[in-house]
Amino acid sequence: MDVRRLQMLLELSRLGSMHEVAAELGTTTSSVSQGIAALARDAETPLVEPDGRRVRLTPAGHRLAEHAVTILAAVDTARLDLDPAAEPAGVLRVAGFATGIRRSLLPAIGDLARTHPHIEVRVHEYEPVEALDLLGRDDVDLAITYDYNLAPASWRSDHDIAPLWEIEWGLGVPTSQQRTPFTEYADHDWIVNSRNTADEEVLRTLASMAGFTPRVVHRIDALELVDDLIVAGLGVGLLPRGRASRRGVTVRPLRDPKVKLRGYAVTRRGRDRWPPLRAVLERLAYG
Repeated sequence: MDVRRLQMLLELSRLGSMHEVAAELGTTTSSVSQGIAALARDAETPLVEPDGRRVRLTPAGHRLAEHAVTILAAVDTARLDLDPAAEPAGVLRVAGFATGIRRSLLPAIGDLARTHPHIEVRVHEYEPVEALDLLGRDDVDLAITYDYNLAPASWRSDHDIAPLWEIEWGLGVPTSQQRTPFTEYADHDWIVNSRNTADEEVLRTLASMAGFTPRVVHRIDALELVDDLIVAGLGVGLLPRGRASRRGVTVRPLRDPKVKLRGYAVTRRGRDRWPPLRAVLERLAYG
């Protein structure tokens, strides 16, 4: 239903005269009469009836006027929410991977709590394919994802992508194991991610360059559990360098080529004009 016509009906319920409604809204009595008539056609029921030389609302008109209060309040709230000049307010839904949430989003949430207390950020932990699927369905407003330099992501045409940072990855092995060339791990069992195929693509690329096919035995999501399997001698796998791995695990550097995980903030094109999303994007940790 037309918001302007609902406003006319609401004012008529309050003022009781189309002439007074016209004066209040800065229009003509004829326009008010036509607007109420059009609203009645939309509702498929009479909204006003004669009352001497004036009109009064029918029972249906009174009920619709009551609904108009809620509808118009919601419209005003939505306009304020979407106004680029307004104080950012609303619920922002973010899907991302654990490292990205810790490194980029949590500092932003802490800053927002001080500067924009009316923004509520809801966090959901997902791997990139899952997060981007949620973004595509408008189930989240922001996806924090990653790819590798040796397994680059494929972006959709309606994605806006902001690079966040890079982390070097290496080969996680038992600390007790002597340093050996990558080719010496051809006969080892390997550990890869259970929820994303990107690190397995990287592994297979590295192994192919070294002349072997890796024997993937374990598929694990949590890096801490990967550490445990390595310490137990159950396999080796790719891990981020600089991270505090479990004692007994050493992450050796990879050379020619290096492996880098790259973090991104991904939104739907044009959505960053929404003030709460813009406020979060401006505060994400990009270094």
